[in-house]
Amino acid sequence: MQIRRKSFLALGGLAAGTTLLAACGGDSGSDSGTGGGASDGGGGGASAGKLVIWADEEKAPALKPSAEAWGEENGVEVVVEVVPGDELQANFITANQAGNGPDVTMGAHDWIGNLVQNGAISPVQLPADVADTIAPVGVDAVTYDGQTYGVPYAVETLALFANNELTDAAEPGSIEELISAAEAGGAENILSLPIGESGDPYHMQPIYTSAGGYLFGKDAEGNLDPSDLGVGKEGSLTAADKISELGEQGVLKNSITGDNSISLFAEGKAAYLISGPWALADMRDSGIDFTVSPIPGFEGMEPAAPFAGVNSFYVASNAANAGFAQQFMTDVASSPDVAKAMYEANPLPPVNLQLREEIASSDEHVMIFAEAAEAADPMPAIPAMAAIWGPLGIAEANIVGGKDPHPTMEAAGEEIAGAIG
Repeated sequence: MQIRRKSFLALGGLAAGTTLLAACGGDSGSDSGTGGGASDGGGGGASAGKLVIWADEEKAPALKPSAEAWGEENGVEVVVEVVPGDELQANFITANQAGNGPDVTMGAHDWIGNLVQNGAISPVQLPADVADTIAPVGVDAVTYDGQTYGVPYAVETLALFANNELTDAAEPGSIEELISAAEAGGAENILSLPIGESGDPYHMQPIYTSAGGYLFGKDAEGNLDPSDLGVGKEGSLTAADKISELGEQGVLKNSITGDNSISLFAEGKAAYLISGPWALADMRDSGIDFTVSPIPGFEGMEPAAPFAGVNSFYVASNAANAGFAQQFMTDVASSPDVAKAMYEANPLPPVNLQLREEIASSDEHVMIFAEAAEAADPMPAIPAMAAIWGPLGIAEANIVGGKDPHPTMEAAGEEIAGAIG
């Protein structure tokens, strides 16, 4: 499944759009709720007698049984309402400001900056022993400007899939080894990595970072600093050179897109694939002999650092039942029960450490992704990140297609800087 990847790449328009929606107070969510009893506002909204949770069409069915069971144990009716994933963040902000939103919403951690900017969520109090119950990547991802704003339950990142029939290097130690092994195996495609004509900075991030590129620097307190933009600077220019070389070698191709990258590998037409845990079901169904391992970097350069995306729960700032909402968050953070139910319905790498121990022996591939996420960089949650996706993606795609790498990357940096202001 690639819904999560596409949602990341939609952030550019979404983050800008949500601020406009909030300012206008329009009713763009008037027909966005679907299923699960959602009403005209994209959901029925909270009321004094129940705890209302909004989730997208994929996560709601997984959450509903365990959330309702929690409600029965705590004497409160829990209603899980479905809002389409590509409308959830915008509708939540608008409904919360209008006072008819849910008590809790589910969403990606990189929404936090925009949600905080719009005053849509409240800080939450995690248990004192959170370091013993939740993996560090989860806690780090929901921390913004020194405050904790969500309770994480699952993490996604990228890893390397190898077709063991097309390569003798199932876990290559470098991109150079990956290329030579695939060429020796005679693969039709060396690496299946989605690029297309618009690029895909999410999937390109491991290559970009290994060559020295960065997106934002950090201030003295360790917070991301949008005034320190890495695109267009020296590290990104080195990355542009490496991307250009890979394009010239045919390792990266504009013909490989988000629509065919997974299927090319599953059909035995690529020796390697860079993708996330959502690709596991297709790989298992395909019957190919594959290995999953961390993505290697370039020889003598930096380690490859993909993004980590953390799925979380948030408490609405205008929650009608803020007390029950906070209690729900505390229980999700303390107990693996809800996370386990979510995992069983949609097996994404959990951040609950007890649950990880339980599945370690039965789901090796998910655990590899979980471990890879600990070495990944959390997706930047600052609003300025919305300016990155389009310009950087197009620049990388153009460089793969043969454009001069330095001017192309520098132009992307100028466009991004102008958008950030």
